[in-house]
Amino acid sequence: MSHAVPRPLRSSPGLRIGLSVALATGLYGISFGALSVAAGLTFWQTVALSALMFTGGSQFAFVGVVSGGGAGASALGAATLLGLRNAVYGMNMNALVRPRGWRRLLAAHVTIDESNATASSQTDPLEERRGFWAAGLGVWVLWNTFTVLGALLGDALGDPGRWGLDGAAVAAFLGLLWPRLSGREPVAVAAVCALVTALAIPVLPPGVPILVAAVVAALMGRSPRGGGRDRVASGGGAEAAA
Repeated sequence: MSHAVPRPLRSSPGLRIGLSVALATGLYGISFGALSVAAGLTFWQTVALSALMFTGGSQFAFVGVVSGGGAGASALGAATLLGLRNAVYGMNMNALVRPRGWRRLLAAHVTIDESNATASSQTDPLEERRGFWAAGLGVWVLWNTFTVLGALLGDALGDPGRWGLDGAAVAAFLGLLWPRLSGREPVAVAAVCALVTALAIPVLPPGVPILVAAVVAALMGRSPRGGGRDRVASGGGAEAAA
């Protein structure tokens, strides 16, 4: 029986994509650091949120509620609700990455949108694992580094949209999603999730539309015609659409 020869690291698509996504996402940590301090959190509270909570959507939801005058319990509730999607990712990533021992705890902490999307965009099991770790650890390091920088600079940065940082993460997700839309079913799931998200945004609190889109994608993925890979791709469609 012959075995495929693993790609060397220098030509690994999983590693290359993972590091690219980590850079695009990590840069956006500048805006979180600045917004968090502007909302009234201290430097160390801001750093702790990025290091320990480590899920960008939940962090922005937390800061958004605080800056709007909401109570800490409300902010934590909004952040927790938005962070529930990582539990769904965790089931997929446990099957793809298969971490053992202490790596299970580390894998759980770095199971985020980016590591899930990068791993799911690969077809080779080794590249799935490389992509997961490259994106997960890369985002953690760069997100926390730029959070510190944003917290130190504070309001001096102004609107992050002026620097194009708000579009960098979106562009990275679209780059990951597009190659996965190779069949009619993933395209249909992505289109339906995008429509559901667009309709939900004006009437639901921040963070809830993405959960609604994820439920829709999961229900569509249960179709007998959809394979395991297509269901993974549909999850990426829901996230990118949101």
